Amino acid sequence: MDIGKNIADIKDNLPAEVKLVAVSKTKSPEIIMEAYNAGQRVFGENKAQELSRKYETLPKDIEWHFIGHLQTNKVKYIAPFVSMIHGIDSFKILKAVNKEAQKNNRIIPCLLQFHIAQESTKFGLSEEEAHEILDSEEFKSLKNISIAGVMGMATFTEDENQVRNEFRFLKKIFEKLKKECFPRRKGFKEISMGMSDDYLIAVEEGSTMVRVGSKIFGAR
Repeated sequence: MDIGKNIADIKDNLPAEVKLVAVSKTKSPEIIMEAYNAGQRVFGENKAQELSRKYETLPKDIEWHFIGHLQTNKVKYIAPFVSMIHGIDSFKILKAVNKEAQKNNRIIPCLLQFHIAQESTKFGLSEEEAHEILDSEEFKSLKNISIAGVMGMATFTEDENQVRNEFRFLKKIFEKLKKECFPRRKGFKEISMGMSDDYLIAVEEGSTMVRVGSKIFGAR
């Protein structure tokens, strides 16, 4: 498994403005260092305590993204250092992130996760739920988070058209929110969509950030 070559191959397929998040969950620090030594600096993890341990042992110029379903009682483990939280799927978790960010004197960039897939097992907000959050007075009082964009996961299917349509739907949500809720916010710019199997379609549909694991590190 040539991790460096895998990263180079993926980056060759990505426009310069699209960020590659190497999904390193379950991978050992030694394996992560192989990717690091090949020039990769952005990594994604989905377990707060595992991420906290890796942060302690690995180089400090790594940009850590939390990409999984985050529980409110786990936010404290990553709040001191996390660069971005991808999966904000409730107001409760957003408030928990704000509280822990405040304790660490930080502003944490967050992405709102939308449910765009047909599978009911995937987490995410509906458009109505997002508006309820963003239009509330309580949201306006949260000073230690910044909403940097949206995130979503397409249905796990062979049907490329379905995947493409789901990514298009997320892009539309992004554009609507930008216009209605963040018209003057330069920081609201990320569309995190696309994984190992569908990142090329996601990029065609406007993704600014892809989360790739098995195409870099091999299947688990």
